[in-house]
Amino acid sequence: MAKEAAQDAPVVAVIGAGSFGTTYAKVLVDAGCDVLLWARRTEVATEINTSHRNGKYLPGVNLPRGLKATDHLQTAVEDAEIVFLAVPSQSLRENLQAMRHYLRRDAILVSLVKGVEQSTQMRMSQVITDTLDWDIEQVAVVSGPNIALEIAREQPTGAVTSSVNLETAQRVAKISSTPYLRTYINTDVTGTELGGVLKNLIALAIGIVDGVGYGDNTKAAIITRGIAEMTEFAVASGANPTTMTGLAGLGDLITTCQSPLSRNSTAGRLIGQGYSKEETTQEMSQTAEGITSVAPVLALARQRGVVMPIVEQVQMVLEGRMKPADLGPHLATEDEVPQPEMQLQDDAAPNFWQRVKAVFKGAKTSN
Repeated sequence: MAKEAAQDAPVVAVIGAGSFGTTYAKVLVDAGCDVLLWARRTEVATEINTSHRNGKYLPGVNLPRGLKATDHLQTAVEDAEIVFLAVPSQSLRENLQAMRHYLRRDAILVSLVKGVEQSTQMRMSQVITDTLDWDIEQVAVVSGPNIALEIAREQPTGAVTSSVNLETAQRVAKISSTPYLRTYINTDVTGTELGGVLKNLIALAIGIVDGVGYGDNTKAAIITRGIAEMTEFAVASGANPTTMTGLAGLGDLITTCQSPLSRNSTAGRLIGQGYSKEETTQEMSQTAEGITSVAPVLALARQRGVVMPIVEQVQMVLEGRMKPADLGPHLATEDEVPQPEMQLQDDAAPNFWQRVKAVFKGAKTSN
């Protein structure tokens, strides 16, 4: 049940009326915000305003009557205190440029986008600050195990809001929490964003082996090795490894790999069944961000000296250089020498190792 927006309710805009943008707009209305949703297509805005539905992206879901939509970008953002961005990663910069003259300078910009810009290899928070010359303390990101249709149906879940400014994270989390969505906070923007990017690549691999017909052993091995690759890449990028064990890392990875509603595992499944990358893109009505993120992530990994066999093999399959049935990244090794499961330097994340030592010390004391 949506709360009635109070007179002092935050004025919020959501840019992008796809499945997650519409779902998050519903969350914000249910949390008591005054929300205006921007839709690129006039007919989508009209359907939301008149029928309180978005039939293409959220079939069977009734949207709150308090949710209003517009196809005019200026109208959507000019009064908004907080602007949530829910457009495809490769079009974020273009949309930011279109709205830059209408935004309030004190507005908080929140990325709901899980991707890396191909041309620059930037994360979405970096695209925001680069395009708009925006104060990083006015930027936040939201991530987690968030299948849009399940949230829209009010099935309980959690998310994490991250900003380098703790007060910004707290403010965004407070207006994003409902009885069915609990929003946590952290200040590890890098890790939170990378979790949302990297899990898509692992989900592509899971979809591919599922499409081939491989079973749970193969999938479990890829998921486990996937979280190791994610953590090594994230730490090399300056993130806290504990973020990869939280909602933005492991939580999102599990959901994206196992849900039949996941765009990335669905795309991988089609590829595993013999569809080409181009045919898969045409077959799907929504963007699978993982497909566009493979190349920039691998480029960054090479720059940072991180080996990512799963992502490497996914790229080979996408490019037709490897048969889907041959994908076995958990088996890849340069020699016959057994390798450790994860390789993190002690000085890469001292706080993490201090916590581990404290836990073991506490356990010994209590015994």
